[in-house]
Amino acid sequence: MARKLLRTTIAVCWVATISVAQQDSTARERLEELKASVESLQESSTEVKNIVDALRKIKVSGYIEAQYRSTDIVNQTFSIGQFSGGAFPSNQKSQFQIRRGRLKVAYDNSLAQMVLQMDFLPTGFTLKDAYLSLTEPWLQSFGLRMGVFDRPFGYEISYSSSSRESPERSRMFQSLFPGERDLGAKLFFTPQIGNLMWLRADVGLFNGSGANANEFDNFKDIIGHVAAQFPFEDAGAEIDLGVSGYFGNVRNNTKFLFQNGEPAAGVKGFTVDSSLTNIDDGVTRRYLGMDAQLYYDVPSIGGAIVRGEYIAGVQPGTATTTVSPSAQPTTALYKRDFSGWYINYVQNIGDKEQVVVKYDVHDPNTNVEASNFTPNSNLTVADIKYSTLGFGFIHHWDANIRFVLYYEIVKNEKLDAAKIPTASSLFPYTDDVRDNVLTFRIQYKF
Repeated sequence: MARKLLRTTIAVCWVATISVAQQDSTARERLEELKASVESLQESSTEVKNIVDALRKIKVSGYIEAQYRSTDIVNQTFSIGQFSGGAFPSNQKSQFQIRRGRLKVAYDNSLAQMVLQMDFLPTGFTLKDAYLSLTEPWLQSFGLRMGVFDRPFGYEISYSSSSRESPERSRMFQSLFPGERDLGAKLFFTPQIGNLMWLRADVGLFNGSGANANEFDNFKDIIGHVAAQFPFEDAGAEIDLGVSGYFGNVRNNTKFLFQNGEPAAGVKGFTVDSSLTNIDDGVTRRYLGMDAQLYYDVPSIGGAIVRGEYIAGVQPGTATTTVSPSAQPTTALYKRDFSGWYINYVQNIGDKEQVVVKYDVHDPNTNVEASNFTPNSNLTVADIKYSTLGFGFIHHWDANIRFVLYYEIVKNEKLDAAKIPTASSLFPYTDDVRDNVLTFRIQYKF
């Protein structure tokens, strides 16, 4: 009996031991499964966080400008609106336009940035920006930018079209820097701490042919700008000052080079140099500029802004235009001394309205006057001096939408009708040509 009881007890213990072991094994398996599940969730959470962190570095922005423009005459021999949003086509004195349709994507990784911007228009799309910027990690004050971006000259070039109060940049900037951008590289200095935070300097090397054109010669252009900020907080004001320089060349494709001189006795205009050494030679392209901005908070009215720039130098062009070339000029080059300036006043009225007055002057050939235009002077329509008075009103509907109403009165210097044959392309300019432009624009910015 005792043996039977002992065997039974041993059997029960053995079964119990096996059962407990099985339960421990199952518990360990469940624990391992739970651990694996937690680790998987942690990995998924890390992946999601990495994705979110990456997405936070991406910024998408842009704006659309829809506008209506009008002038008062059609089908003239002279261009209307070329510097006011584009020349009016034949048989048109009014038109609706999409002036700009920009989409910009920027990836900011603290010390490195990448930017892509396109302009989408009914006529097609063009590249506006495509560059990368690198900033050194120690002082975070020096950096390198390479690609397609704004040329570092003056103030108005880099002042975004989405913020600018006048519909277009001044005539001199559109002539000297069409498209504003170029392909190249620059070094920049923007102190983040210390006693030099008021200073900014940029200097770069560029193709000189613009943003959307391939290099057409073996010359590179040097462009630089130095700016300083002087705040007067007690007076509610600030003054910013800057100086700029542009040093480059344009290749001459012919042996002919026209320069200022006396083509005939007592006649001022262009003389021609036909030396064979002019072929492949570089014709000087040099600008020196100054810019200033004054910001002042007018009591009980709103902030006021006064901006101004002056540029003078030497510009190579052709017989018909002084606009900087984006492709190799195939005709003779003309070397002109020029000057230009603008002053722009903006007065905020409360939080939603702005009044704008802007006056700009562009003299493409400072060596001649209106009385010098004669048939044997070799002067052309490209040498005529212009001034433009613009005034407008801006209403900010909300943080994204603004309405712009702007009128430009364009004046050309009047040539001497007694010296210009009626068949000459210069004859229309013996009077002020009718080329004023009215612009109504709606801009949506995000």
